[in-house]
Parts: sequence; C-alpha cells; structure tokens
Amino acid sequence: MDIGQFIRRSEYEWEIAPRGAMRVPAIIYANEPLIRAMDQKVYEQVVNVAALPGIVKASYAMPDAHWGYGFPIGGVAAFDPDQGGVVSAGGVGFDISCGVRCLHTGLVKDDILPVQKALADILYHKIPAGLGSTGAIHLNVAEMEAMLTGGARWAVERGWGEPADLERIEEGGQMKGAKPDNVSEHAKKRQRDEMGTLGSGNHYLEVQEVTAVFDRTIADTFGLKRGDIVVMIHCGSRGLGHQIGTEFLKRMVIAAEQHGITLPDRELACAPINSDVGEEYLGAMRAAINCALANRQILTHLVRESFAHLLPKAKLPLIYDVSHNTCKVEDHVMDGKPRRLYVHRKGATRAFGPGHPDIPEALRSAGQPVLIGGSMGTGSYVLAGTKEAETRSFSSACHGAGRAMSRHQAFRTWKGRQVIDELAARGIYIRSPSSRGVAEEAPGAYKDVSAVVDAAEQAGLARKVARVEPLVCVKG
Repeated sequence: MDIGQFIRRSEYEWEIAPRGAMRVPAIIYANEPLIRAMDQKVYEQVVNVAALPGIVKASYAMPDAHWGYGFPIGGVAAFDPDQGGVVSAGGVGFDISCGVRCLHTGLVKDDILPVQKALADILYHKIPAGLGSTGAIHLNVAEMEAMLTGGARWAVERGWGEPADLERIEEGGQMKGAKPDNVSEHAKKRQRDEMGTLGSGNHYLEVQEVTAVFDRTIADTFGLKRGDIVVMIHCGSRGLGHQIGTEFLKRMVIAAEQHGITLPDRELACAPINSDVGEEYLGAMRAAINCALANRQILTHLVRESFAHLLPKAKLPLIYDVSHNTCKVEDHVMDGKPRRLYVHRKGATRAFGPGHPDIPEALRSAGQPVLIGGSMGTGSYVLAGTKEAETRSFSSACHGAGRAMSRHQAFRTWKGRQVIDELAARGIYIRSPSSRGVAEEAPGAYKDVSAVVDAAEQAGLARKVARVEPLVCVKG
C-alpha cells in the first residue's frame, strides 16, 4: 500500500481520517514494511467497516491484516446497540471461534527426539485431519443440542478432559446465550460426525519447543521456560460454523435493506443488534463458539491419549485457550464511562491486560495469554495482553502471521512434497492428508511472524513472552 494515504501517528500506528460515509477513523497497527506489503484491499475494507452504523471510536486492523470477506482478516470493530449498532457475519468470519489452545507437556526436547517420528505418526492417525474429515464421535439430536449449549463443559462431562481445563478457557469453556434452535438442521447435519477433527486450510496441531523467553516473570506465571515442550492446537467450529456464516450472510443482505442500512460493500451484510435477525445470529454464533470449544477439548483428549502411549510421564495441563473470529459483548470505557459494546474480532484475539476479572485468577497478574500461530515450519509466539490495548484496540491483538500470498499463488509456487522434505531436513516432521494443502500453507506464503509480533508489541497491543518452534506438525 501507498503510505501517503495515511496520517502517520507513530512508527506503528497509521490513521485514515473520516471521509465520505466513514463515521469514525480507521487505524492500522503495523510498521512501515508491513503496511507497505499489505494489499490495497485492506485499506478499502477497513474504511468500509468505519461506515457501518453504530461503530464506536475506530475501525482497526492488526499487523497481520490481509484481505478477507467483508472485514479484513485482522479486523476489529465495536458497536453500540443503543446507537443503532449492527452485528455482521462478515465481521466474525466463516470459521466461527477458530482459535488456539496451548498445552504444557512437562517434557524437554531430549524426551521427544527418540520418539519424534513415532509421535508424528500416532498423532496423525489419532486425530482426523483434512477437508471433510470425520471422527469416531457421532452426535444424535439430543447430544448435538447439549454440545451447542455446553461447549467444552459438555466435553469434559463426557470424559474428554478434566474440570481443571475449564479454568483456562475463555468464558470458562461455555459461551452463554447460545441458541441451538437458531442453528439450521443443515448446519447440525454437517457437524454430526466432525467433532474431534482438525479440518483443513491453516488448521494444525504442533508439538513445539520453547526456544526463547522474553519476559521471565510472565513466562513463570504461564509455567513456561526455555527448552520446554508444548502442544498448540489451531482449529474451529468446522462445517457448522461455516454453514451458519453462509446462511446468515444471505439473511443479513435482506435485513440491511429492510432497516435502511446502506452497505459500502455487499460483503458487509449486517443487521441491527436489536433486531430479530441480529439476535438470531448472535444465538447461533454463540452455539458455534461452543462447538469450537468442545472440538478443541476433544482434540486435547486425543492428544493426551497419544502422548500417554509413547511418553507416559507427560501430563499436558492446559495453559490457555483463546478464540479469534467472534463477536463478544464486553464493557469498555469510553469518555470515562463504561459502555456495553459488541466487539467483532475477525482474525484477531482478545488481549485483556493484567488485573482484568475475566482472566483466570492464576494468570491475572500477568495479563491474558495471547497465542499467535506462525506459518508451518517457522515459529509461533506466546504473548500477554496489556492495559494499553484497552484504549488502543478494545483489548485486541493479532492472531497469526497473516498470509502474504493467496493459496492459489502458493500452490503454483511450491510442491507439497518439496515443502515436507525441506522441513524434514530441518528436523520438523510434517503429516498431512493433502500434498496440495501443504503447498498452500508453505512457510513462504505467510508474513514474517516475528515482524508481526514485534509490531504488535511496539504498538502496545500485547507483550512478548516466549517463542516456540515446531518439531512435529499435523496439518489439515
């Protein structure tokens, strides 16, 4: 992008002043190289979001921002229902509550190396991955309703995990306000056999080594030190979430017209929060959040079973589970007064600062863990939310490295076997059912995750705690 389009507020903050239909400014957090490398579509989309009714303060984009459907991926926006605020399915995304959870193994690299290949194989065979993957769990009508209401709590109650896990998950593992009746039968049918599956695209399961610690005090609070082995699981609500997004986007196009909302882009289809369609979407979306939380909980159980077979001394307690692709009702201070807002985070993660009451008590002094997934074969990061992020981004931070090229471009550039062999030569074992999927997710298809994370820290959105690098990756 041309940086001449922006007002440069700092080295890491770029503003677009309100013009035309914009109701608030648009702000992108990034350093100069990152923002120059962004597609012009990010500029257009963050401007269009700023034109939606009831938006508060600003339309934001994170350092990993790239083109998305309606909202940019990495987009954040908050809406006030008392000012005609809207909810947008495009502001949440199709993979509702896609997120990352991190488990500690209690192991070190020397424990993993003798069984590294065997561990890669057992995780791959134990955890279904790939497009349309199905698992051993089949949900009848009653269990589907219970899962969509109960989330990870439902999973733990049925033996897929431990009660202690729930203390380290957003919303305590269960999103309140879910309305399974608002989820179509087609969406439920798509999910009936997909619980405990990884899916495709950028979803993954990685066994990782902590290779650097940047803040020892916070790392100690999180239970991390250099040399530790952790496991990250990245996935979401599978077919159910995608179907909900598809169906409600169509309904919101009609609802926007009925309520006199002029859309700067049809992909920004939305409905007033205080409308039948808006309320029905929120109920369905919250059910999809519970689906994603339950899915990651079942996957955690399968990971623990896999480790127990090869490395019985591993314990795998949950460090934290955080979602991106959500709309959540939160209290934020505006002009010195708290206001209840509907915060859309699409490809962005919540990042509450130290002391926030929604952070588990054991972690509260450090700030909320923020889990940043990198590209396959590079590295990922653990960060902590900051108090500054409250005023700068409604307590939001980036969620990953962000794509630098499309999947089609990546597939034309790399071959899956080539990527697998190159990573194996570096001691990273890749397992995937799709050679094309590996090519599409090649490390070079993504931005430099370290540059993205550094920009987020310098902008005050989150604080670096640790870097982790993969030893095993199961790719969807």
